Amino acid sequence: MSVNRCAHLLARLQRHINTRTTGITAGSCRVTSGSSLLLKQHQAGAVVICRDGSSNSSSPKPPDTALFVPVSLKTDALAEDSVGAELTQPLDKNELLKILNRFYKRKEMQKLAADQGLDARLFHQAFISFRKFVLEMTSLPADLHIILNDICCGAGHIDDIYPYFIRHAKQVFPMLDCMDDLRKISDLRVPANWYPEARAIQRKVVFHAGPTNSGKTYHAIQRYLTAKSGVYCGPLKLLAHEIFDKSNNAGVPCDLVTGEERTFVDPEGRQAGHVACTIEMCSVTTPYEVAVIDEIQMIRDPSRGWAWTRALLGLCAEEIHVCGEPAAVDFIRELMYTTGEEVELHTYQRLTPFSVLDHAVESLDKLKPGDCIVCFSKNDIYSISRQIEARGRECAVIYGSLPPGTKLSQAKKFNDPDDPCKILVATDAIGMGLNLSIKRVIFNTLVKPNVNEKGEKHMETISTSQALQIAGRAGRYSSKFTEGEVTTMNRDDLPVLKEILSHSVEPIETAGLHPTAEQIEMFSYHLPDATLSNLVDIFVSLSQVDGLYFVCNIEDFKFLADMIQHIPLNLRSRYVFCTAPINKKQPFVCTSFLKFARQFSRDEPLTFDWVCRLVSWPLAAPKNIKDLVHLEAVHDVLDLYLWLSYRFMDMFPDTASIREVQQELDDIIQQGVRNITRLIRATDISDPLQTQSNMRGQAGSGGGAAGNTFLARSRGRGGSGGTMESSLASRLVRDGLLTPDLLRQLQREWSKDRSQEDANQSPLSAEHHSKNNKGKKKKK
Repeated sequence: MSVNRCAHLLARLQRHINTRTTGITAGSCRVTSGSSLLLKQHQAGAVVICRDGSSNSSSPKPPDTALFVPVSLKTDALAEDSVGAELTQPLDKNELLKILNRFYKRKEMQKLAADQGLDARLFHQAFISFRKFVLEMTSLPADLHIILNDICCGAGHIDDIYPYFIRHAKQVFPMLDCMDDLRKISDLRVPANWYPEARAIQRKVVFHAGPTNSGKTYHAIQRYLTAKSGVYCGPLKLLAHEIFDKSNNAGVPCDLVTGEERTFVDPEGRQAGHVACTIEMCSVTTPYEVAVIDEIQMIRDPSRGWAWTRALLGLCAEEIHVCGEPAAVDFIRELMYTTGEEVELHTYQRLTPFSVLDHAVESLDKLKPGDCIVCFSKNDIYSISRQIEARGRECAVIYGSLPPGTKLSQAKKFNDPDDPCKILVATDAIGMGLNLSIKRVIFNTLVKPNVNEKGEKHMETISTSQALQIAGRAGRYSSKFTEGEVTTMNRDDLPVLKEILSHSVEPIETAGLHPTAEQIEMFSYHLPDATLSNLVDIFVSLSQVDGLYFVCNIEDFKFLADMIQHIPLNLRSRYVFCTAPINKKQPFVCTSFLKFARQFSRDEPLTFDWVCRLVSWPLAAPKNIKDLVHLEAVHDVLDLYLWLSYRFMDMFPDTASIREVQQELDDIIQQGVRNITRLIRATDISDPLQTQSNMRGQAGSGGGAAGNTFLARSRGRGGSGGTMESSLASRLVRDGLLTPDLLRQLQREWSKDRSQEDANQSPLSAEHHSKNNKGKKKKK
């Protein structure tokens, strides 16, 4: 090699090493090569890897490294000229593999890596990536090539690999280099400071505490109506609509703001002084004189609690009127201590009494006008409503997935004294948002599906708070029933209900929080290659909250994020799409959501015609339950369009046309619900296996007692035939292929056929006997 060539290579090598060294030390650490110095400093307790970020007063919790997804490095971008090979010699891959495996087994190296944030899991993953990088790269960086060559020749120590391993590990796991920044972004310990406008004024907080039907919200609304400006924040669209109508009827101009709807009373679209909204939609920057936050106990809700926390801490109003259960008083006071605001307490007693009866209903034949049977599944709703109408009585039906217009229509039908419908079958959706004239609340069961803070679903007995919320609907003030009654359908549930209602409501201890779009966006600056789902997971893993708060579950958010991960969207748009309130149990809704996102990503507006083709509009009236469920899903899809139209107005332009179609669809669904028992019968006849899940629900519903009675009678019959029939009937009901209703009907038909056979049996038997005798004589 010529002298000029050597000088040229040495100059390039010097520049290369300087660049690499700067890259290693310019971050949050400084690394010194050489095993002796590393080990001496480590054993002496010296900090070899020093972080520049300021530490918090409390030790941060270790991150969940299982969420750290390694970044795949592009080897082409890392390839360089073989400067190291020219200065030394090519490396023996077999010898390299032995050296790298010895490095991996060094406990001292694992301890040093742990100080840098590499636990055993990350150390293993980083080493595999580093080994692959070293063995498969055609040309290694010159400095690494020279170090490895020295070790192969016995001129270096195996520990000299450490700085280069760490450099590679931080490329594979970029979050290691910015962990302090990520912790600061995800620090949720002082959420009150997120709202400077609210902290700039001294707010008066008034808590209206009382049970259901005590007038607490009424008194808060009276103050709201007398104010110069105000905002009402409720948990449901129905409640927001109710305050919107009440305010405008009282001569106080009021706008309506929900996720899917904006209604301005001013013809020119100017904002009124008052606004009724769902709580997620309240503005924390608009000043008001009075703000009303309804159902404050929902601040501990695992999914939506963050919205109540945001409203309570962030509303910029001179007076904050909070309505809810007395169990929330102490917690709200403690929460307001953090903002320096006192709480004025107003307590209320129930306006009409309600009592728990000493006997269960046990049979649908004992229903009375004004009864409401509460179920916790649509299957039970279908079963019981059919059994009631089979007895020649009409019933109204209300459950959560019905459109608001249909719920109000069914409530009006039940409340109308001139309507023959005097019985209501409903889910716990009646717990708030609907004014109903109920005399007696009947719990069909006391077990309902629930979701914990981790997003896990399980069956559990209803809480005291839930039982009181539902039972309190009996004997509503100003209805024709001056006293309410509560009981159960099944005898065994009654003592359990009494036990539940005898307990005091568990006090609220924590409030929900949720990562904002800005926080996730700042995370993405540090982790540009991470998916949105992974960003949120890491955020929650690193988040720090004090004892007053918890992070709401994000399973629905992650479900949507994973669904549209392959669609090219910018982070802000992706985040907005993933916060859309959709029912992920509905396949048609999820498919439509995916198509919305794909069309949006192409920068193609979602027009009215495009949506009509998507949902196959116009749609016919439902012929069975399956059709009705599909119509409800289509209504949800139109809701999703309207929700997105207020976030991306230019991409969802045909709001007015979609709203007209949705109103027509609501009328079709109302027609179907009015004929729900006919739909159930049509479903059973046309496709019995399709309604297998419905039948399973029916087996455990109000008619189950009668079905079990029939089975018991079958067991009591003598002979093997009765035993076989009982066993077969039990299996059919258990497997959901028969309902107790159909079982009783079959029994009646069998009994009728047998009686006819018995009536015709005697003459036929005599004739047959005589013919047999004649035949025998001829043979003789």
